[in-house]
Amino acid sequence: MNPRRASIILAGAALCVALSFAYTRVQGGVFIADLRSSAIAARDAAGGQGITLAFSDSYGWLTRHPVLSGGKGLDARTRTRVAAAITKVPGIGGVSWASEGDARTSSAHCQDDVERILETRTIRFGEASTRLDPASERLLDEVARALRPCVGSLIAVTGHTDAGGNPKVNVALSLARAEAVRSALVARGIPADGLRAAGLGSARPVEGLDPADPANRRIEFSVIFSAPVKPTPIDTPGPE
Repeated sequence: MNPRRASIILAGAALCVALSFAYTRVQGGVFIADLRSSAIAARDAAGGQGITLAFSDSYGWLTRHPVLSGGKGLDARTRTRVAAAITKVPGIGGVSWASEGDARTSSAHCQDDVERILETRTIRFGEASTRLDPASERLLDEVARALRPCVGSLIAVTGHTDAGGNPKVNVALSLARAEAVRSALVARGIPADGLRAAGLGSARPVEGLDPADPANRRIEFSVIFSAPVKPTPIDTPGPE
């Protein structure tokens, strides 16, 4: 195939993936906004004014499992009643209370294990492609095993490229590759609802490397925080 034509086809495919991702984020934003309004109404009706509802994590990803915080001065019975009322809102997947405890120990352990696996090896793709190199299939087996103890955490899968080529195409390609890795992990038993794919293109080169260095083409994993695999409808209220 003519190289120029192949480049155009790849750019078009990558753009379609990016547009699909953007559409999903917009639609998700509308859904969560409606969910938030209903949850706030339920909170207020249950006497929980002052309790804050967070429908996104520290990375900005939207979630149907709000984290409740605040409500200083409310007794445990009121806080439990508020959590129950919010849980009954159609679309809510379960709630939890923010805690100051160290819930990140296992997440850090998984993070370290994955980083050690990828320290000297890289998840590779065909040139200008989202098709995983066969050797990377075995590498992903190891990554999946390392991540399995942290199932229930949010795991960010982030794609990066070098600075060569069109920046917009690079962002779309890095996202498409991250989505391919996400799908590969799902096929290996990592729950889809705990995996988040993102593509940054060449925006974050490896520290100390020239942005154009091919070594910047990589996939990174970040174990964001631990959470129950199946969120309980009402968690024990955290500290007031």
